[in-house]
Amino acid sequence: MATTTSPAGDSEVISGELYRDTLSRFCTGVAVITSMAHDETPVGLAVGSFTSVSLDPPLVAAFVAHTSTTFPRIAETGRFCANVLGHHQQEICRRFARSGGDKFAETNWSASEFGTARLDDAVAWIDAEIDSVQRLGDHDLVVGRVVELRVGDESHHPLVFYRSGFHSLVH
Repeated sequence: MATTTSPAGDSEVISGELYRDTLSRFCTGVAVITSMAHDETPVGLAVGSFTSVSLDPPLVAAFVAHTSTTFPRIAETGRFCANVLGHHQQEICRRFARSGGDKFAETNWSASEFGTARLDDAVAWIDAEIDSVQRLGDHDLVVGRVVELRVGDESHHPLVFYRSGFHSLVH
């Protein structure tokens, strides 16, 4: 078994390649963050890191790259929906990971009563009000206070990302 290491000291830099390779071994779920802009246009982006933060109060968080041109439009609304994708939604994830274009043109969705866009056939939907945004490195930590939760079709298995690829978690 081969291993590569990189000592981390105050003056040493960890290579981006080693960093990505190492963290790609941590399996994550896949979520698309969406909202409805003030002009009633749906907006959304895929996030690589989405997690629960607190049960009381109910908080969730996502990390969004500073380079995102979509997140400022979501932030203006003060709310978002975290659409937890199913194994059958790989193409949707790819579409929302790209910059530009109408990501909703070929995506089935509906507007929620909360003012967000919900992607059809997701595994779960988590509506949240933006509680705080904190700049950390090259990403923003976006914390949302959960206001509504819904689960989708129980037969849909979640889409997971592992070793730089999509996988299905079947139980």
